[in-house]
Amino acid sequence: MDPVTLILILFVVALVLFATEWLPVDVTALALLAALLLSGLIKPQQAFAGFGSDTVLTLASLFILTRVLLRAGVIEWIGVTLARRARNAGAMLRGLLGTVAGISAFTSNTATTAVFLPVVAGVSRRAGISASRALMPLAFASILGGTVTIIGTSTNLVVSGALPVAGQRPLGFFELAWVGLPIAVVGLLYLFFIAPRLLPVRDAALEESLRAYLADLTVQPGSPLVGQTLRGTGLGRDHGLTVVAVRRGSQTLYAPSAEFVVEEGDTLAVEGPTERILSGKSTLGVVSKSEQKLRMVPSEDGDVRLVEAVVLPGSPLLGRTLKEARFRERYGVSVLALHRRARHFERLGRLRVQVGDVLLVQGGAARIASLGEYLAVMGDLTTRQSDPRRAPLAVALFVGAVGLGAFGVVPLAVAVVSAVALCLVFRLISPEEAYGAVEWPIIVLVACMLAFGTAFESTGAARVLTGGLSGVLEPLGPYGLLAALFLVTVALTQPMSNQAAALVMLPLAIGTAKTLGYDPRPFIIGITVAASNSFITPLEPSCMLVYGPGRYTFMDFVRVGSGLTLLTFVVALLIIPRVWPF
Repeated sequence: MDPVTLILILFVVALVLFATEWLPVDVTALALLAALLLSGLIKPQQAFAGFGSDTVLTLASLFILTRVLLRAGVIEWIGVTLARRARNAGAMLRGLLGTVAGISAFTSNTATTAVFLPVVAGVSRRAGISASRALMPLAFASILGGTVTIIGTSTNLVVSGALPVAGQRPLGFFELAWVGLPIAVVGLLYLFFIAPRLLPVRDAALEESLRAYLADLTVQPGSPLVGQTLRGTGLGRDHGLTVVAVRRGSQTLYAPSAEFVVEEGDTLAVEGPTERILSGKSTLGVVSKSEQKLRMVPSEDGDVRLVEAVVLPGSPLLGRTLKEARFRERYGVSVLALHRRARHFERLGRLRVQVGDVLLVQGGAARIASLGEYLAVMGDLTTRQSDPRRAPLAVALFVGAVGLGAFGVVPLAVAVVSAVALCLVFRLISPEEAYGAVEWPIIVLVACMLAFGTAFESTGAARVLTGGLSGVLEPLGPYGLLAALFLVTVALTQPMSNQAAALVMLPLAIGTAKTLGYDPRPFIIGITVAASNSFITPLEPSCMLVYGPGRYTFMDFVRVGSGLTLLTFVVALLIIPRVWPF
């Protein structure tokens, strides 16, 4: 079979599989790579070059650096600090959306959405706004910020990495900002003033899937809670924690009033989801006494884990408090909190353990592994806890890497790989967690599609396909061509991943532009912007995070996202030709 015909057939088959997701996108990409190799359309050296490309290494490193920032509690601290200082909650909600857009210009928009989800939900409650009118704007704001820099979203990096294969120079670090910043500003104004009128008013389901725990947290010296009333601390409003009792000295006050003044050394019995308790420990200057005592005894292997363990029948803990059972001495780990379906409003230290209780346990990995037959570990939550003591170093390494790469002191890939190495050396993240932070399906997809781009060019298929398209699109003129490519890319991002849509459209746009005598650059920018801004359906990962908690329907995204997509389209068509002439 003619090589051009064969690769066009493979192209169509891959397009269908990407759109239907009958197979996962990374499996489709691997199958496409195997077909190219077996058919002889590409040499092994060319096929596997993508796996060692600077694009793939940069992507993997940025995934890890984002996880380091999350583990250090940096992004979470920003959100909680803004929420705590809010005076006008409605204005603060808009401020949070702007902050989300700014942060997602340099980190994963999915991770940013996940961290700010409970913060925005808390601020919306304070403002008396339904969470369903705040969570979708949160996801959209994180996507808007991704078009400002080359590292704002993996799609931007993928396009930049594929450009040298097509004979084009890679994207500059801030090159997209010329169009990305105006789109972000106009998009945020839409989210502030128009989207709320289109969004439904529904009760959020944010807390339904979160297991509620009871924990004893002692107020440390210097805590921002000292001297404030319980109402003033914002524990319930901003942090989602309910104070059910306070112990001061030998006295315990149950169901304290909102005007109760917190003092240093008070032990607060709080009830709330795991994430909120862990967040409170890292930002409010409180500590679990059992955890504090455990830290005095170093872990044998240095690997501290956080797990959920359920109490099974026959356990020697049954009917006894954790202190009576000498839990810490027996197992060498600490219990940070306890969950019980039929919750009792009393202090954790006075609760007598029952069958089915779930303990939030922290300790060395070896100790966790030897908890015994009467405590079943349900899940590892280690990655959910943050350590703010490491925040300054984490921020310094991230900002240093981005700064060195952005201003061309060293290549971006060199900067971020070096930063990851230093994070591992300084133990800001473990090797296992670093590997787990990498989104391997995206890495495989990018590497395989880079190889497909090489085969597409070398076989002449790109010339044949773009030659046919140029005849159809030539009457449209350059503005019409840019509009057509933008809209087709937007359409493709709905059924398939943004990265796949960009990689499919890129060679077609470059080839068609060259055939018609236009500079390919404005069309490259148009495709990048279109692929990075997916609003019409909830299939974008950031949108999926808020889909359930906001109780949205598919048509909610179509109604609100269509207007935002139209604005993005108009702003892009107005700005791109002026910055990157045809």
